[in-house]
Amino acid sequence: MVIVTTFPRFPAQWRSTSGVTGQTITAKTAWQFFRNSPRADLIIVNNDANLGMRLCALYLLFPFWRRPILGNDMPLRAPSTLKTRLTAPFKRFLLSRIDHFTLHFRDLAGYEKYFGIGPRRASYLPFKPNIRYRYEYKVGGDGDYVLCFGRSERDYDTFFQAMEKLPYPAAIPRPKFDQLKHHTSRFTYDLAALPKNVQILEDDGSVESLIRMIENARLVALPILGSRIAPSGLGTYLNAMLMGKCVILTEGVAASDVLTDEVLFVPPENADALAATIRRAWEDKELRERTAAIGRHYAESLGGEPELRQRVLDRALEKLTPNHGQS
Repeated sequence: MVIVTTFPRFPAQWRSTSGVTGQTITAKTAWQFFRNSPRADLIIVNNDANLGMRLCALYLLFPFWRRPILGNDMPLRAPSTLKTRLTAPFKRFLLSRIDHFTLHFRDLAGYEKYFGIGPRRASYLPFKPNIRYRYEYKVGGDGDYVLCFGRSERDYDTFFQAMEKLPYPAAIPRPKFDQLKHHTSRFTYDLAALPKNVQILEDDGSVESLIRMIENARLVALPILGSRIAPSGLGTYLNAMLMGKCVILTEGVAASDVLTDEVLFVPPENADALAATIRRAWEDKELRERTAAIGRHYAESLGGEPELRQRVLDRALEKLTPNHGQS
């Protein structure tokens, strides 16, 4: 059996949990997928909705080369501008050509409303901490600040408003405003007007820099905009949990629909609630350590990239190949 996929480091020779074996062809563009389709039994497009839609458009022109398609971890945003509202029906149509989706969240309300991707066409798979097995890191320890970081749909304004109400030290990485704007984060403060207790950490963009910032944190706070319909900060909070940090997270997609007591939840865009939760976690060591321990146990249970690849492979065969129990 042959799978063509964008999934990074997918084994050249693979074996499913049910015993099916096969080989992998790696592709990066819609044309590469299309060109290899005659040899393929199954297509897995990972983390790229635009690529999946381009491939579906090619298959509309050449339907005899079409193969079953699994869309894994495809991030989509709710239409919010005139352009995205006009193009939404075309996206919905092309996405309807993808046979099944595996997603790292359970709340499909936004995906179903805008793109027709509901429980019949999608199933939940747990994600993984990105640093697992691949980088060295320290676990636990009470650091010096409340850390807020990330670029995707982050709500830095609410974080700053919360820290203005608190005496504790906080930190953010030096912001790259072009990236924050591209990923629709909210950061309207001038750097000279940040709360006095918020320091800026130098960040070279490397994973080692990210690990260092988390290691030196006492708490990790990830306020995320309430308008999101897809995961934001998922890999980030799993990395922090794996490193034994107490995480404060905004309710919503890929958060309160997946987790319970592994983190401390706050409602979206509510500075008072965020400040109260930071205060409680900073001052209550037992709460902080208990939450961190539960979170770390959960993050460890997910494994890393190899385990995620296996989950995606098994679900793809289950959903898209009628004889997945045979090699």
